[in-house]
Amino acid sequence: MLKRLLLIDDDAGLCELLASYLLPEGMEVQAVHDGGEGAALALAGSFDIVVLDVMLPTLGGFEVLRRIRQSSRVPVLMLTACGDEVDRIVGLEMGADDYLAKPFNPRELLARLRAIQRRSAELQPVAEEKPSFLEVDDVAMNLGTRTVQRGGGPLEVTSLEFSVLEVLLRLAGTVVTREELTRQALGRDFRSYDRSIDVHISSLRRKMGPAVNGGERIKSVRGVGYLYSHSAPGYGR
Repeated sequence: MLKRLLLIDDDAGLCELLASYLLPEGMEVQAVHDGGEGAALALAGSFDIVVLDVMLPTLGGFEVLRRIRQSSRVPVLMLTACGDEVDRIVGLEMGADDYLAKPFNPRELLARLRAIQRRSAELQPVAEEKPSFLEVDDVAMNLGTRTVQRGGGPLEVTSLEFSVLEVLLRLAGTVVTREELTRQALGRDFRSYDRSIDVHISSLRRKMGPAVNGGERIKSVRGVGYLYSHSAPGYGR
């Protein structure tokens, strides 16, 4: 079954190249070269994934992403300038699911899109299956509806932040390496220059605030990874 992909990029030649490359791989590509038009199409809700360039006429990529995230959780992969780390961090903090720096190999784009597809497939409800829950102290995750509560109230997180937090809660009290977090939560191999996990962790810390006992919820383990702390034995279910 074809996955409908919306490509928002003002480089017509690149759009044609990617469309011809992705079609045999099971992806039907519709390309637009204007940010305003791209935002409108993305919000129409007829696409499975959006590939969004940062530099666009009429409406910049970050504003397009902001408008999408106001009412849609469609996966978004952002295309950024090579070496522009600020754009990548801003995109992730605004709710992008992944990023890729230009110029890039179409094979890497395909690999990242497939990783996003795998994560999206895991979100599909299974008939007659009761939603499962994951709880650590005052944080509760509904794995069926992909929602999080902290202290009994809703906590707004992005799709990738949810995946990162799920891995940490499942392994609460255990150090999780960046490599393992990247594989399990992002669906790809870790690379030494990839700061995606660090950005998601920083955002989760900001949104979740301190733990019940006033300490850090997510602790950094220098040179290794992260640990989600819990206050008492018998946590989680």
